[in-house]
Amino acid sequence: MDRQEIEHAISGYRDPYLNQSLLESGALKDIRIDGANVEVDLEFGYPIKGIQGGIEQLVTNAIENVDGVESVSVAIRSVITGHKPANDVQVLDKVKNIIAVASGKGGVGKSTVSANLALALAAEGARVGILDADIYGPSVGMMLGVPEGQRPEAPEGKYFLPIEAHGIQAMSMAFLVTDKTPMVWRGPMVSGALQQLLTQTRWDELDYLIIDMPPGTGDIQLTLAQKVPVTAAVVVTTPQDIALLDCKKGIEMFTKVNIPVLGVVENMSLYHCPKCGHLEPIFGEGGGERIAQQYGVDLIGQLPLNRTIREQADSGCPTVVAEPDCEVALLYRDMARKAAALLSAQEADPLAMPEIIMRSQD
Repeated sequence: MDRQEIEHAISGYRDPYLNQSLLESGALKDIRIDGANVEVDLEFGYPIKGIQGGIEQLVTNAIENVDGVESVSVAIRSVITGHKPANDVQVLDKVKNIIAVASGKGGVGKSTVSANLALALAAEGARVGILDADIYGPSVGMMLGVPEGQRPEAPEGKYFLPIEAHGIQAMSMAFLVTDKTPMVWRGPMVSGALQQLLTQTRWDELDYLIIDMPPGTGDIQLTLAQKVPVTAAVVVTTPQDIALLDCKKGIEMFTKVNIPVLGVVENMSLYHCPKCGHLEPIFGEGGGERIAQQYGVDLIGQLPLNRTIREQADSGCPTVVAEPDCEVALLYRDMARKAAALLSAQEADPLAMPEIIMRSQD
């Protein structure tokens, strides 16, 4: 038994999101052989709490099949690294990566996806924040169960402290005004307000900041994409033709400002009848996959049309925390890992120090 035999055994396991072996992805950091005992260190560039145990078991089983091995110890850790913003805007202090969640039009469930995606990343072991950039119709605060009228602390009147909700940090215009205050503002005022919310909030050591972008692809969205240090984007759509048309516009917008699109999330893909179990593609089918193929991006996930998702978001307890073991929550967790894995494959920022967020050893 030697190192080459161990590497060969491990090479049979492929990263489910990067489609690479542990050697190709650089996840294999060290192999130590002491007689019949083998110790392996693995390091992933994205949070993997939900599948960590499975990876340990698969790698352990593979090594145990090598002749001469009597005991195996596999240690896994996730190290989230900061990546360069695509638009050369100065990065935010204590924020490693900013992911913009956008849609070409309203009504496709973008904010619900944003909130659950942020919560799913946190459930996977990352430190996460969410910024509600929809100045005209902020909804993230309600979705996270932040009581109406709760205001962020503002020490010395110089900055805001984000509000903690379900283990993530949140900031929204809704925290600063009442629900009866109309935002009768022109585009430049909205852009300025968002930049203030972003830069004057004292985020606390975030691996990911999710920005719930306003719907559409007009001047406001383009300005935000150019002035916010966005690392990458996710575009949300539904399968219907008009939504797919606007989804294309959203991808084109990010392409114009050189922001990489990690992929497309297809919401409301199928309706599952709770009584008979029948599945019906009410808004059409295959649209998200076709868009992803056309633009050479990934289909990050497909979510069902489910009343419970809406009810849980409206009640301030989104699906990922309301029913963490249900099928939809697990879909969100899978989407979060996939988006983070795709981001981890991008060029890292050498000035951003990595932070070990979890470690497990037998």
